[in-house]
Amino acid sequence: MINDFGQMALLSIVSHLIFIAISWWALQAIRLDQLLKASHVFQARLLYILLAIIIGSSVSNFFLDYLQWSRQLPLIMQNS
Repeated sequence: MINDFGQMALLSIVSHLIFIAISWWALQAIRLDQLLKASHVFQARLLYILLAIIIGSSVSNFFLDYLQWSRQLPLIMQNS
């Protein structure tokens, strides 16, 4: 049981990092530089990073929740 918690923790960390990286890559297709001021490069980069973290974490949480629910689904038959 403890080993399962460790595996889920590792899977959660890897999942979050992967989905944040995918979100960062996908955000590169958006031309936000046209909406932002030209002299605020650092703030624009920070905005990209924060958006990537928000989107990536949300997608990762959905993925991890779905995985957890699918692992718990067989328990329905055991309790009946």
